[in-house]
Amino acid sequence: MKFAYRFSGLLGTVYRRGNLSFTRDGSALISPVGNRISVFDLKNNKCETLPLATRLNIVCVGLSPDGSLAILIDEEGAALLVSLIGKCVIHQFYFHKPVHSVSFSPDGKKFVITKDNVALMYHAPGKKREFNAFVLDKTYYGPYDETTCIDWTDDSKCFAVGSKDMSTWVFGAERWANLIYYSLGGHKDIIVACFFEENSLDLYTISQDAALCVWQCDTELDGLKPMPPKDAAREKNAEENDEEFLEEPKGEEVHGKTNPNEKETRHKVKYSRVAKYFFNKEGDFNNLTSAAYHKKTHLLVTGFASGIFHLHELPEFNLIHSLSISDQRIASISINCTGDWIAFGCSGLGQLLVWEWQSESYVLKQQGHFNSMVSLAYSPDGQYIVTGGEDGKVSETVLLKYELLITYRNFRTFTSPRPSQFSCLAVDSSGEIVSAGSQDSFEIFIWSMQSGRLLDVLAGHEGPISSLSFNPMKCVLASASWDKTVKLWDMLDSWRTKETLILNSDVLVVAFRPDGKELAVAALNGQITFWDHENAVQTGSIEGRHDLQMGRKELDKITAKQAAKGKSFTTLCYSADGQSILAGGLSKFVCIYNVKEQILMKKFEISCNFSLDAMEEYLDRRKMTEFGSMALIDEGAGGEDGVAIPLPGVKRGDMSYRHFKPEIRVTCLRFCPTGRSWAATTTEGLLIYSLDSGLIFDPFELDVDVTPSNIHKTLHQKEYAMAIIMALKLNEKKLIQEVIEAVPNNEVDVVCSSLPDLYVEKVLEFLASAFEISCHLEFYLTWAHKLLMLHGQKLKTRSVKLLPMIQFLQKSIQRHFEDVSKLCEWNIYNIKYALAISQQRGMKRLPEAASVDEEDLDSDRDYLMQKGENQRQ
Repeated sequence: MKFAYRFSGLLGTVYRRGNLSFTRDGSALISPVGNRISVFDLKNNKCETLPLATRLNIVCVGLSPDGSLAILIDEEGAALLVSLIGKCVIHQFYFHKPVHSVSFSPDGKKFVITKDNVALMYHAPGKKREFNAFVLDKTYYGPYDETTCIDWTDDSKCFAVGSKDMSTWVFGAERWANLIYYSLGGHKDIIVACFFEENSLDLYTISQDAALCVWQCDTELDGLKPMPPKDAAREKNAEENDEEFLEEPKGEEVHGKTNPNEKETRHKVKYSRVAKYFFNKEGDFNNLTSAAYHKKTHLLVTGFASGIFHLHELPEFNLIHSLSISDQRIASISINCTGDWIAFGCSGLGQLLVWEWQSESYVLKQQGHFNSMVSLAYSPDGQYIVTGGEDGKVSETVLLKYELLITYRNFRTFTSPRPSQFSCLAVDSSGEIVSAGSQDSFEIFIWSMQSGRLLDVLAGHEGPISSLSFNPMKCVLASASWDKTVKLWDMLDSWRTKETLILNSDVLVVAFRPDGKELAVAALNGQITFWDHENAVQTGSIEGRHDLQMGRKELDKITAKQAAKGKSFTTLCYSADGQSILAGGLSKFVCIYNVKEQILMKKFEISCNFSLDAMEEYLDRRKMTEFGSMALIDEGAGGEDGVAIPLPGVKRGDMSYRHFKPEIRVTCLRFCPTGRSWAATTTEGLLIYSLDSGLIFDPFELDVDVTPSNIHKTLHQKEYAMAIIMALKLNEKKLIQEVIEAVPNNEVDVVCSSLPDLYVEKVLEFLASAFEISCHLEFYLTWAHKLLMLHGQKLKTRSVKLLPMIQFLQKSIQRHFEDVSKLCEWNIYNIKYALAISQQRGMKRLPEAASVDEEDLDSDRDYLMQKGENQRQ
């Protein structure tokens, strides 16, 4: 078995924190999810998680104007320069302190980041050849407190910066003679957002107390005057002298003053406040948490801590719409380039919405689990995944698309005769029997799926039931318990105990092999044992405790090595062919073992996010004091995390709020029935690992004569079967596609009959993958039909080995069947509607037709017959 599984997607979690950004064309949305970013294609209903990650959770995302580059900044100020085209990391940089916001200039030549009370402007990478991708141009000083937001003018000449000191500063990207800096006040709370008007220096500033100030500038953008050459040269020489004693140049520095003297403001740009508006006139809303402004349509969108948002038209401040989308704070708002779609992110619930405000409809409405996911299950065709979480919700995810327009209803509720706390659940392969294990009464309850009636209560365990599993091939139920036993119950023999397996430690999880001939058991001592359950004989064991490689928690007083002695696997899953087994638990690693050889084949690191607990092997001694770890110090609720609930004696936030770091763990593992992927529910969300679809040179029975030129030569000679065999030997996907699609439709039957059995499997596997991306649906269906009809009996003898490939083929065909069926049903409906309308109109015209003479009727009849004949042709 080849272990080419690669991370392919993060599902179930759509938004955590940070700013949302639309792509250049406005059809896709970029959302930060933990230390990764997901791209939602809103037109094609698809979601992709980029195969890159930061060290900590992402808090800022800056997108270049051309949409090719993005800057990702985490909680500690570490930045990644990412190519959105190549989906790879280009450069890494460290800003040394937390960054509050980042923004590219509209011309793409500069970008500004804000940290502490300064704004730093860098040369944007990619515009010229340079050794360092992040070259500091200028440092701007002015605010007394932390900076919060950035906005640029349309011509990239100036930018504005908001601050927590209730001031807004306008800086020139270049040293203009009449504008170097300008300070604006007028607010009584933190500045949340600031926006320039289109092609103007006029400015809007919005504060946290829901106040909007409109500022008018006495100068147009064209009125900015460049600095005289003499003054510019004098300042440049002074800066060079200052940098002679520095190890590296820090760029130009601009120091702003809150109250400059009259001489400094003479012949300079001046601002005046022309209006001030308040959003909460009736007192219905409290803190304003986010805002976005679309300059072309003059549309202002504001979000509040209560989950309500407003749409206003500026500068008149006319209310267009008001709606409540959540009961949690709206953390981020973004508007696409056309101004039609508005994206909202609610970090408290992990909620992401895209709303089309003109039609008042949702384009996207997604919400992850509020708490951690604990279980998952694949559908038999592998197209859907269902997850369950600690928040009591069950969520379904479509692997090919991010949204399902399907609603579910509860049609059956199973109850026990007495109150019990269920700890595990299992359903047999036929879907007729449901079983649940109890944690307090040590019993197993059996129900009928059709009637909902309780069939039996199985007793015999002396400890809590930890896991249940049905044999997929026989009517046998395996139950694991903390009493160090595994019991096998025979469904056909009145649920009597068939066998009892004795282990040396508490049993945590059991799993049957897909063929039902082997049982895997994970115990508290870290061992995985394999059993021939028919004869109650142990066939092998794996010591997996050291493979878990536990990390050390922030508050642990023992080392990670010592802590690992008490850890074990809590979830097991066989691969589709039964040759390997996946194991995971309270660790950032998922181990895959070879069952026959009982050795570790590979370890998958599911996360590199150090914002989670138990990730580091060694603790940083700089965080340790004589009083203990610095993690014990809780600074309480900040401006971003505070819940806007007024409490006695508290001006802002909720002092009962506490910060904590969730611990990394794997709660459930499942292999896809097709064998092409596997999924894991973790602290970060639902992770999907699939076979690498990239360019990998993996030849099959290759010899010297098998080259692309010889394959093309053989194809030109119309030796199609030989060309396909040679292409399969070279195993290049594009070449195989080229050869197969070159076969004429009338030759498919002959070519399929002349293929050896070994290559029939290879062609079917290629067809299964080609169905997902190719538009030649009928052509590939012909290939699949001919191969299965001609070689079906021989393939049936190897059905166990070929099952994953056949299921993968079925999944691809089923998806196309559903899509085409919907299209055909819609077309049939339209045709019936058109016929009904035409018949109705024909009935209305009958009285009029009676007065028409025969010549007109004959001419109309001839015209209609001729038109019908043309349509048939």
